[in-house]
Amino acid sequence: MNLTPVKTWNIIKKIIPSLVWDYAPKHKTLYLTFDDGPTANVTDWTLDLLKQYNAKATFFCIGKNVVAEPQLFKRIIAEGHSVGNHTYQHLKGWRTKTDTYINDIDKTKAIFNEYNNNTRLFRPPYGQIKPQQIKPLLNKGYRIIMWSILSVDWDKKTKKETCLSNVISNAAPGHIIVFHDSIKAAVNMQYTLPKVLAFFTSKGYQFSSIPE
Repeated sequence: MNLTPVKTWNIIKKIIPSLVWDYAPKHKTLYLTFDDGPTANVTDWTLDLLKQYNAKATFFCIGKNVVAEPQLFKRIIAEGHSVGNHTYQHLKGWRTKTDTYINDIDKTKAIFNEYNNNTRLFRPPYGQIKPQQIKPLLNKGYRIIMWSILSVDWDKKTKKETCLSNVISNAAPGHIIVFHDSIKAAVNMQYTLPKVLAFFTSKGYQFSSIPE
Protein backbone atom coordinates (compact mmCIF):
# COMPACT_ATOMS: atom_id res chain seq x y z
CA MET A 1 0.00 0.00 0.00
CA ASN A 2 1.40 3.39 -1.03
CA LEU A 3 0.84 5.87 1.81
CA THR A 4 1.14 9.63 1.47
CA PRO A 5 3.09 11.49 4.19
CA VAL A 6 -0.17 12.69 5.74
CA LYS A 7 -1.69 9.21 5.86
CA THR A 8 1.50 7.81 7.34
CA TRP A 9 1.54 10.31 10.19
CA ASN A 10 -2.19 9.84 10.77
CA ILE A 11 -1.48 6.18 11.48
CA ILE A 12 1.44 6.96 13.81
CA LYS A 13 -0.45 9.58 15.81
CA LYS A 14 -3.17 7.03 16.57
CA ILE A 15 -0.50 4.74 18.00
CA ILE A 16 1.05 7.50 20.17
CA PRO A 17 -1.82 9.91 20.95
CA SER A 18 -0.02 11.58 23.89
CA LEU A 19 2.20 13.43 21.39
CA VAL A 20 0.99 16.47 19.44
CA TRP A 21 0.86 15.79 15.70
CA ASP A 22 -1.51 18.50 14.50
CA TYR A 23 -4.37 20.77 15.58
CA ALA A 24 -8.07 20.72 14.86
CA PRO A 25 -8.67 22.15 11.36
CA LYS A 26 -11.19 24.79 12.46
CA HIS A 27 -9.46 27.62 10.64
CA LYS A 28 -7.09 28.01 7.70
CA THR A 29 -4.05 28.01 9.94
CA LEU A 30 -0.67 26.34 9.43
CA TYR A 31 2.05 25.89 12.02
CA LEU A 32 5.55 26.40 10.62
CA THR A 33 8.34 24.97 12.75
CA PHE A 34 12.10 25.23 12.41
CA ASP A 35 14.50 22.75 14.00
CA ASP A 36 18.22 22.83 14.86
CA GLY A 37 18.92 26.55 15.20
CA PRO A 38 19.62 29.22 15.98
CA THR A 39 22.14 29.46 13.13
CA ALA A 40 23.91 32.61 11.95
CA ASN A 41 22.88 33.77 8.47
CA VAL A 42 20.05 31.23 8.34
CA THR A 43 17.82 31.95 11.33
CA ASP A 44 18.05 35.70 10.77
CA TRP A 45 17.18 35.24 7.07
CA THR A 46 14.19 33.17 8.15
CA LEU A 47 13.03 35.79 10.64
CA ASP A 48 13.30 38.54 8.02
CA LEU A 49 11.12 36.54 5.62
CA LEU A 50 8.51 35.65 8.25
CA LYS A 51 8.22 39.33 9.15
CA GLN A 52 7.39 40.18 5.53
CA TYR A 53 4.32 37.94 5.74
CA ASN A 54 3.43 38.77 9.33
CA ALA A 55 3.84 35.04 9.95
CA LYS A 56 4.59 33.50 13.32
CA ALA A 57 6.44 30.23 13.76
CA THR A 58 7.98 27.96 16.37
CA PHE A 59 11.74 27.43 16.61
CA PHE A 60 12.91 24.20 18.26
CA CYS A 61 16.37 25.24 19.40
CA ILE A 62 19.39 23.14 20.29
CA GLY A 63 20.76 24.26 23.65
CA LYS A 64 24.40 24.55 22.56
CA ASN A 65 23.31 26.69 19.59
CA VAL A 66 21.47 29.06 21.91
CA VAL A 67 24.70 29.44 23.89
CA ALA A 68 26.57 30.16 20.63
CA GLU A 69 23.96 32.57 19.19
CA PRO A 70 22.22 34.31 22.12
CA GLN A 71 21.24 37.39 20.12
CA LEU A 72 19.40 35.29 17.54
CA PHE A 73 17.57 33.47 20.32
CA LYS A 74 16.57 36.80 21.84
CA ARG A 75 15.38 38.02 18.45
CA ILE A 76 13.17 34.96 17.93
CA ILE A 77 11.39 35.67 21.21
CA ALA A 78 11.27 39.45 20.74
CA GLU A 79 9.53 39.08 17.37
CA GLY A 80 6.71 37.04 18.85
CA HIS A 81 7.64 33.52 17.81
CA SER A 82 7.49 30.50 20.10
CA VAL A 83 10.56 28.52 21.03
CA GLY A 84 10.86 24.87 21.94
CA ASN A 85 13.47 22.58 23.45
CA HIS A 86 15.38 20.34 21.01
CA THR A 87 17.87 18.90 23.55
CA TYR A 88 21.28 20.39 24.26
CA GLN A 89 23.35 18.16 21.98
CA HIS A 90 20.75 17.03 19.39
CA LEU A 91 20.56 13.54 20.88
CA LYS A 92 19.03 10.51 19.21
CA GLY A 93 16.49 9.25 21.72
CA TRP A 94 16.55 5.64 20.54
CA ARG A 95 20.30 5.41 21.21
CA THR A 96 20.40 7.38 24.46
CA LYS A 97 19.75 6.23 28.01
CA THR A 98 16.65 7.81 29.47
CA ASP A 99 18.41 9.61 32.35
CA THR A 100 21.00 11.06 29.95
CA TYR A 101 18.27 12.15 27.56
CA ILE A 102 16.14 13.85 30.22
CA ASN A 103 19.16 15.59 31.75
CA ASP A 104 20.16 16.94 28.35
CA ILE A 105 16.68 18.39 27.87
CA ASP A 106 16.67 19.90 31.35
CA LYS A 107 20.07 21.48 30.63
CA THR A 108 18.52 23.29 27.69
CA LYS A 109 15.51 24.28 29.79
CA ALA A 110 17.87 25.93 32.28
CA ILE A 111 19.42 27.95 29.46
CA PHE A 112 15.98 29.06 28.26
CA ASN A 113 15.15 30.12 31.82
CA GLU A 114 18.09 32.54 31.72
CA TYR A 115 16.08 34.43 29.08
CA ASN A 116 12.91 34.29 31.18
CA ASN A 117 11.44 31.74 28.83
CA ASN A 118 9.64 28.82 30.44
CA THR A 119 8.45 27.04 27.32
CA ARG A 120 6.96 23.58 27.77
CA LEU A 121 7.39 22.70 24.10
CA PHE A 122 9.76 19.88 23.19
CA ARG A 123 10.53 18.12 19.93
CA PRO A 124 12.76 15.03 19.84
CA PRO A 125 15.62 15.27 17.34
CA TYR A 126 15.08 12.95 14.37
CA GLY A 127 11.61 12.23 15.81
CA GLN A 128 13.30 9.56 17.94
CA ILE A 129 11.85 9.06 21.39
CA LYS A 130 11.25 5.95 23.46
CA PRO A 131 8.11 5.30 25.55
CA GLN A 132 10.23 5.35 28.72
CA GLN A 133 11.39 8.86 27.74
CA ILE A 134 7.90 10.13 26.93
CA LYS A 135 6.39 9.44 30.37
CA PRO A 136 8.87 11.43 32.51
CA LEU A 137 8.77 14.34 30.07
CA LEU A 138 4.98 14.49 30.25
CA ASN A 139 5.21 14.26 34.04
CA LYS A 140 7.54 17.27 34.01
CA GLY A 141 4.94 19.22 32.05
CA TYR A 142 6.55 19.12 28.63
CA ARG A 143 4.33 19.03 25.54
CA ILE A 144 5.96 16.82 22.93
CA ILE A 145 5.41 18.33 19.50
CA MET A 146 5.77 16.12 16.43
CA TRP A 147 4.50 17.03 12.95
CA SER A 148 2.12 16.41 10.07
CA ILE A 149 4.40 17.40 7.18
CA LEU A 150 8.13 16.95 6.67
CA SER A 151 9.65 19.18 4.00
CA VAL A 152 12.78 16.94 4.00
CA ASP A 153 14.85 20.08 3.49
CA TRP A 154 17.85 18.62 5.37
CA ASP A 155 18.44 15.83 2.84
CA LYS A 156 20.87 17.00 0.17
CA LYS A 157 19.69 14.15 -2.06
CA THR A 158 16.22 15.70 -2.09
CA LYS A 159 15.69 18.25 -4.84
CA LYS A 160 14.46 21.65 -3.78
CA GLU A 161 11.41 21.25 -6.04
CA THR A 162 10.55 18.07 -4.15
CA CYS A 163 10.77 19.89 -0.82
CA LEU A 164 8.30 22.42 -2.11
CA SER A 165 5.96 19.71 -3.37
CA ASN A 166 6.16 17.87 -0.04
CA VAL A 167 4.58 20.91 1.62
CA ILE A 168 2.32 22.37 -1.06
CA SER A 169 0.77 19.04 -2.02
CA ASN A 170 0.08 17.81 1.51
CA ALA A 171 -0.44 20.72 3.92
CA ALA A 172 -3.97 21.36 5.18
CA PRO A 173 -5.53 23.42 8.00
CA GLY A 174 -4.11 22.55 11.40
CA HIS A 175 -0.99 20.85 10.08
CA ILE A 176 2.43 21.24 11.69
CA ILE A 177 5.19 21.65 9.08
CA VAL A 178 8.88 20.96 9.69
CA PHE A 179 11.72 23.02 8.23
CA HIS A 180 15.27 23.41 9.54
CA ASP A 181 17.13 26.68 10.12
CA SER A 182 20.50 24.96 9.76
CA ILE A 183 23.43 25.19 7.36
CA LYS A 184 22.70 21.68 6.09
CA ALA A 185 19.13 22.54 5.10
CA ALA A 186 19.66 26.14 4.01
CA VAL A 187 19.60 25.71 0.22
CA ASN A 188 16.38 23.69 0.16
CA MET A 189 14.69 25.67 2.92
CA GLN A 190 15.51 29.05 1.43
CA TYR A 191 14.09 27.95 -1.91
CA THR A 192 10.94 26.40 -0.43
CA LEU A 193 9.88 28.69 2.40
CA PRO A 194 9.22 31.87 0.36
CA LYS A 195 7.07 29.90 -2.06
CA VAL A 196 5.15 28.20 0.75
CA LEU A 197 4.43 31.53 2.42
CA ALA A 198 3.32 33.14 -0.83
CA PHE A 199 1.18 30.18 -1.93
CA PHE A 200 -0.75 29.68 1.28
CA THR A 201 -1.10 33.40 1.97
CA SER A 202 -2.78 33.72 -1.44
CA LYS A 203 -5.18 30.96 -0.35
CA GLY A 204 -6.21 32.90 2.76
CA TYR A 205 -4.14 30.96 5.30
CA GLN A 206 -2.46 32.41 8.36
CA PHE A 207 0.72 31.14 10.00
CA SER A 208 0.72 30.79 13.77
CA SER A 209 3.20 29.68 16.38
CA ILE A 210 2.40 26.61 18.44
CA PRO A 211 0.81 27.71 21.72
CA GLU A 212 3.07 27.27 24.72
